[in-house]
Amino acid sequence: MEIFKGFYINLLLIFMLSAVAAIDPYSEALLSLKSELVDDDNTLHNWMVPSGGKLSGKSYACSWSGIKCNNDSTIVTSIDLSMKKLEGVLSGKQFSIFTNVTSLNLSYNIFSGQLPAEIFNLTGLTSLDISRNNFSGPFPGGIPRLQNLLVLDAFSNSFSGPLPAEFSQLANLKVLNLAGSYFKGSIPPEYGSFKSLEFLHLAGNSLTGSIPPELGNLKTVTHMEIGYNLYQGFIPPQLGNMSQLQYLDIAGANLSGPIPKQLSNLTSLQSLFLFRNQLTGSIPSELSNIESLTDLDLSVNFLSGSIPESFSELENLRLLSLMYNDMSGTVPKGIAQLPSLETLLIWNNRFSGSLPESLGRNSKLKWVDVSTNNFVGSIPPDICVSGVLFKLILFSNKFTGGLSSIYNCSSLVRLRLEDNSFSGEISLKFGHLPDILYIDLSRNNFVGGIPSDISQATQLEYVNVSYNMKLGGIIPPQMWSLPQLQNFSASTCGISGDLPPFDHSCESISVIDLDSNNLSGIIPNSVSKCQALEKINLSNNNLTGHIPNELASIPVLGVVDLSNNKFTGPIPAKFGSSSSLQLLNVSFNNISGSIPSGKSFKVMGSSAFVGNSELCGVPLRPCPDSVGILGSKGTWKVTRIVLLSVGVLIVLLGISFGIFYLRRGIKSQWKMVSFAGLPQFTANDVLTSLSATKPAEVPSPSPEVTKTVLPTGITVLVKKIEWEVRNVKVVSEFITRLGNARHKNLIRLLGFCHNQHLVYLLYDHLPNGNLAEKIEMKWDWAAKFRTVVGIARGLCFLHHECYPAIPHGDLKPINIVFDENMEPHLAEFGFKQVLRWSKDSSPTTTKWETEYDEATKEELCLDIYKFGEMILEILTGGRLTNAGASIHSKPWDVLFREIYNENEASSLQEIKLVLEVAMLCTRSRSLDRPSMEDVLKLLSGLKHLDDGRTSKEGQ
Repeated sequence: MEIFKGFYINLLLIFMLSAVAAIDPYSEALLSLKSELVDDDNTLHNWMVPSGGKLSGKSYACSWSGIKCNNDSTIVTSIDLSMKKLEGVLSGKQFSIFTNVTSLNLSYNIFSGQLPAEIFNLTGLTSLDISRNNFSGPFPGGIPRLQNLLVLDAFSNSFSGPLPAEFSQLANLKVLNLAGSYFKGSIPPEYGSFKSLEFLHLAGNSLTGSIPPELGNLKTVTHMEIGYNLYQGFIPPQLGNMSQLQYLDIAGANLSGPIPKQLSNLTSLQSLFLFRNQLTGSIPSELSNIESLTDLDLSVNFLSGSIPESFSELENLRLLSLMYNDMSGTVPKGIAQLPSLETLLIWNNRFSGSLPESLGRNSKLKWVDVSTNNFVGSIPPDICVSGVLFKLILFSNKFTGGLSSIYNCSSLVRLRLEDNSFSGEISLKFGHLPDILYIDLSRNNFVGGIPSDISQATQLEYVNVSYNMKLGGIIPPQMWSLPQLQNFSASTCGISGDLPPFDHSCESISVIDLDSNNLSGIIPNSVSKCQALEKINLSNNNLTGHIPNELASIPVLGVVDLSNNKFTGPIPAKFGSSSSLQLLNVSFNNISGSIPSGKSFKVMGSSAFVGNSELCGVPLRPCPDSVGILGSKGTWKVTRIVLLSVGVLIVLLGISFGIFYLRRGIKSQWKMVSFAGLPQFTANDVLTSLSATKPAEVPSPSPEVTKTVLPTGITVLVKKIEWEVRNVKVVSEFITRLGNARHKNLIRLLGFCHNQHLVYLLYDHLPNGNLAEKIEMKWDWAAKFRTVVGIARGLCFLHHECYPAIPHGDLKPINIVFDENMEPHLAEFGFKQVLRWSKDSSPTTTKWETEYDEATKEELCLDIYKFGEMILEILTGGRLTNAGASIHSKPWDVLFREIYNENEASSLQEIKLVLEVAMLCTRSRSLDRPSMEDVLKLLSGLKHLDDGRTSKEGQ
């Protein structure tokens, strides 16, 4: 049918072409162009010639969408095909006729292939816009033919090769936008000879070499963006000669050396962006000569020294961003006098002293972030007097005093004051904070309890007041009524009283953390209304009563810690059927009865249940048989004799049947254990699939690995293990733990099939190979960074979110595999332990629990060390292998420079950060290495820099 449809369309087009050919050359050319395009949305539906008749002297095309003509509709003067989702490769053969067209706009489409050189036959063009397409290959020669051209916009394509020097021959050009492609090589020095250019945008390519000082000759340019490239060397001082320049962006450009003081000659400059480079030295005080400056971003460099006092003269300054440098000293008082200042971002430096007393008094401050410095003193009293402050981020300093300065700051959206020495009551009027989303007041010295009106801040999503040791008070009665609340943390605060009842408003809350307080009473049955609850920690309190069955009914609940309380009664049986539960810690209570028999309970470890003298079942001691059904104590002796006789008979029968079945090969009977994600089928299905597949040896410490297709059609990897009969129980329990460990950066163990001598483990088959195969290939920095972070996330889950922790045990590139999206997954995790225990001569059912306190801790530390070595391999393309012990003898600056030179990246700070993590992880003493939780925090520290120049939404 499609063949006939295509034939019909082509035939119709031929008739249309033949009908118009002798009448209208413009329409003929445009219909020819249409025939080359893919127009799935039929946006050019009216490009057609009506049947019959002629337009005397006029062009049909003048009535078509996107086409403009002269007044008498005889000559096409403009072609606009923008934003029509058109695809295809342009031949350009139609363009020679359009010599009177002054504007050609092909932007926001999906054109591909090379840009045809015939486009330069449009010699009347004043504007050529081919932006936001996928044109590729070198930019064609011949553009000097367009001597009338004023605007050339080729933004966001896939051009490669060098920047054409001949662009400089366009004497009338005012706008040149070649950003967002893959141009390589240096900026041609000829680009300094443009006579009329006003806008120059070359950012986001792969340009190298030094920035030509000839650009300083561009006296007419008002806007220049040349950052996000891979230059070498310094910022040319000659750029200070660009007398009309208003906007200069050379961010993320690998530039080093000092900021030239000659930039202070740019007296018309309004925006200066030099962030994410390697600039050193102090900030030139001469920059204060640029009185028109509104935005100054020098963040993420190696700048030192203090903020120049002369900056108090920049009365038009709105943005001052100096974050992520090595600056010190105090904030000049004059900064607080700047009448236009809206955003002050100076976090992660070594600033000290107090913030200026008048900060906020003289300008409309919107965003202040001074976190992670050494500031002291109190919050400036007028910081919110303008009524527009929406982000106040002061964490990790040494601030003191109370919150009187912001108690009525109704514009606040995000407030982070954690890790300081604030004191007094939490004097915030929550009823006057209609937009507040995020509050973190943890690790301070607040007292007086959580304000009762907190429930009036109806937009709150995150509240953390933990580790205010003397906070006291109760949980406000309406705490759970906050409709947007997702996380409520108030651990170690001395809070007393009962847990308030839950209502339907709590349906969004996912984390409740109230450990180490003085709470009493019961867990309300209404907790079942919190259907999104994933973690609840009520440990180390004085709670009583039974664990409510309603708690066990929450579908996504993963972590429940009720340890060190006074709970009584049984563990709700419904927990046993939970598919999400990872940990239920009820240790040191008065719980009685038996532990539910669900799979998750078998792998939790006895530490989650100890301290309950009347509690029994796996993983604790077996529960004694009940005698209630056998009669009273007076009849027990008779019953015991009867039972003994019956038992002897059963044993004799069992031996007889055992001999019989042994002779028939009972050893060959198989069982199938499936985990979530594997369709249900029998052990026979697995064995049949394996018998039809030849095993393939892979370079791995594991036994044979076979790729096979199961009856359901899914492809899996199958690993075979031989085990001893006496080891089946302990090893299968541990394999079950591995199967229940689910994370996006772990390969899925789908199930296992076993008899008394063999076990087959079934894993997902991921299609894109492993890290060992790719490590020497040319990667871009983003792919390397994503891989490092993905591995860290997987390890962090194993180490910190599995109970007890699971060491990987064999971390190396061959055990990192990639899915279809090139997301890394850890393979073989825990497998080394499985192999060891499967051959153990004296296994116990709690072997993996008891070893957690000894060998497992060593394995966890070794994982961290191996992770550091793997980072070095990734950073060096496999050149540094097993280099953890030797790398520390190399000077830091030499090592850093080598690794930076091997990675084509615009993010110096990310490379520096990842290398620092590798150095920390490979320290010789295991006690000196960070935990994987700390590693992930370090690696996430620059995540907010990926998308914007001063974005710090994560704070």
